[in-house]
Amino acid sequence: MKLYAAPLNFRGIAEEFDVPTDFPAELHAEAAAATDRFAGQRRDVRDMQLVTIDPVGSMDLDQAVHIERRDGGYRVHYAIADVAAFIAPGSALEAESLRRGQTIYLPDEPARLHPEELSEGSASLLPDVDRPAVLWTFDLDSAGEVEHFHVERVLARSYARLDYDAVHEDYLAGRMHPSIELLPEVGQLREVSGLRRRAINLRLPSQRVRSLDDGTYELIVEPRHEVMDWNSEISLLTGMCAGVLMVNHGTGLLRTLGPATKEAGDIFRAEARALGYDLDDDREIGEFLQSVDATGARGMAIIREAQKLLRGSGYVNLATGEAEVHSGIGGYYSHVTAPLRRLIDRFATEYCLSICAGTEVPDWVTARADEVVEVMQRTSSLANSVDRASLDLTEATVLAPWVGHNFDAVILTSDAERNRARIFVSDPPVLADAVGSPAQGTTTRVSLVRADVETRDVTFAWPAD
Repeated sequence: MKLYAAPLNFRGIAEEFDVPTDFPAELHAEAAAATDRFAGQRRDVRDMQLVTIDPVGSMDLDQAVHIERRDGGYRVHYAIADVAAFIAPGSALEAESLRRGQTIYLPDEPARLHPEELSEGSASLLPDVDRPAVLWTFDLDSAGEVEHFHVERVLARSYARLDYDAVHEDYLAGRMHPSIELLPEVGQLREVSGLRRRAINLRLPSQRVRSLDDGTYELIVEPRHEVMDWNSEISLLTGMCAGVLMVNHGTGLLRTLGPATKEAGDIFRAEARALGYDLDDDREIGEFLQSVDATGARGMAIIREAQKLLRGSGYVNLATGEAEVHSGIGGYYSHVTAPLRRLIDRFATEYCLSICAGTEVPDWVTARADEVVEVMQRTSSLANSVDRASLDLTEATVLAPWVGHNFDAVILTSDAERNRARIFVSDPPVLADAVGSPAQGTTTRVSLVRADVETRDVTFAWPAD
């Protein structure tokens, strides 16, 4: 599925939201000179056949995995880049990461959390080189539920840099890499576990801007392969175990999300039915979402609308706040699997390492914990604003030549009092507001009355001219 090619420039969005896309020379130099602060304190697991699975061309590789069968179940090894090994407390690199909080993904370039010398170099789990890592080991039973887990610092090596497209082809051909032959099996078991927890897993298709030879860009929606979901399940497993570990010991940093309100659930069910889905009041929304094909226009629309169910996310420092569950996960949860891209993962991991080792959490972690929570709250809001602005700009740019034209649309919701409707246009795939209040669930013609690139505003009207 593609939107029409158009000239796009996201530099204005970076400047509007004050998103830094480069680093001063001194930070590049500090990153290039950084070495492992914990050398000599690591178990050597370089013979473990770990592999990474990421989008094509990725260089900031946070995770590597190896899965094997054991009596009564499975053993999952999950190595995470040990970014804390390269960032000394009190350093300029630490100060900059506390300012940035997380990588902000503009469609045409990332605003990285760390300089490339770290994020795509010495801290990245690139293949065929020794790397400091944090290794999670999970023993799962035959149903994919956790029996035991442990985390420790290790010296590791990735044996292959795999990408989702190639792994998907290998899966279809029955020739998956030996290290992840069991990923489909374990991933599907963990998906069933999520249904038991009533988790709501949004399998959003990946959108990216591709540059064309004529100087224009197109927004492409990449396929959502099953392997992406199975790989995500390993990350979710890790975050859940980290959350439970910290709650059980009364210390750490949680990722939280309140439950969807009844009103939000009712609106979502109505939108799903308007798009032709069978979602009655008795069906669990999480189970329904797992059945949706998110690669088509209709599926992408309902998955995007489901994001409204997962609002109100946040972070909690257990030293100063109460433990809260993550309703999308269906349990306690922490961010620990993407330290190259998120600040809090580096700090939350230290809590887990200390708990498992029976040692005190380092002062540099506890002293910064409240600040880290505040930074993540602020920058998560920033990231959402940048994502929304980038999508709005793309849609306005693509649609600008078509003002005055009519489009087929499905009416998702309709409000007669406000004379407003929420609509889905399938070609190009756009969710937008419309003036007017046609009947909910109907397919009708609407007119594009505004597509302002400067304000990033797109408005339709009903009835069509």
